[in-house]
Amino acid sequence: MEKYEELLLALRKVIRATDLYSKKLNKVTGLTAPQLLILREVAAAPSGITASKVAQNITLSPATVSNVLDRLEHRGLLHRERSTEDRRRVVLSLTALGSEQLQAAPQPLQESFILKFQSLADWEQSQLLSSMQRIAAMMDAEQLDAAEVLEVGIYAQQQLKQDH
Repeated sequence: MEKYEELLLALRKVIRATDLYSKKLNKVTGLTAPQLLILREVAAAPSGITASKVAQNITLSPATVSNVLDRLEHRGLLHRERSTEDRRRVVLSLTALGSEQLQAAPQPLQESFILKFQSLADWEQSQLLSSMQRIAAMMDAEQLDAAEVLEVGIYAQQQLKQDH
């Protein structure tokens, strides 16, 4: 097998694993990864947060965040309210149902990844980062909208193993 074939195979495995975790998250919680990310961001700001700040924090486009917010609001998981201090500003907050959903959701997959990544030597972390950035550039994917999260967490990983 050529080296480029091995690399593409490894990339497909990462994509497949992420997809499986995403499907499991949706099955377990009824939430998508971006929905979970947004709920976490809103919960982390008890005095409220704007949609633009959420988009900035999780590195998704404002349009993407707005669409996800519409779905979350429609499901009764969060609500939008005009700021009393600045009427142009709309503040997001979780509903009781949104808080319950967030409490029941598994930890994101990246938490396990982060622990493993941080246990690597600094030079190896830099090498992996540089390699992935180069791959993204080679795939013309540098400007794509992507959150800083892989998908779901340990619970879903355990469930996946049990299902297979």
